[in-house]
Amino acid sequence: MSLPERRDVRLPFPELMEWLEQPMFGFRPFGQILRVEDYIAEGRYVLRAELPGVDPDKDVEIVVDDRVLHIRAEKTRRTTEPHRSEFAYGALARTVTLPATAKTDDVKATYANGVLEISVGLAEEKKAEGRRITVEH
Repeated sequence: MSLPERRDVRLPFPELMEWLEQPMFGFRPFGQILRVEDYIAEGRYVLRAELPGVDPDKDVEIVVDDRVLHIRAEKTRRTTEPHRSEFAYGALARTVTLPATAKTDDVKATYANGVLEISVGLAEEKKAEGRRITVEH
């Protein structure tokens, strides 16, 4: 297992934004965020997202657009008891830049035990061979 390289960063200091969105700060300017982990295994880029309590058929949308993966989900929970009812809802979203060698036509998604797993095939990276440069004088 190896970690993917990050070269195309869309926001300055993305780690700072994630740090500010921690529960102890309560600052979420863009709604709730999906907690994810990503890695490369067996020639595929794998992204796993925590999504407990959602119906993947109705509440989850996954879109790949120009090497960018968009995940959107909606959580709703309603509890009804005699003389009392309670509900909670919220939208979750995450956008991830895929590695440069990602094959956007080879994307698979599965959902089990509250975890959404998306895997994207990767093309073999062609390493350029070095060549000697002569110095003119």
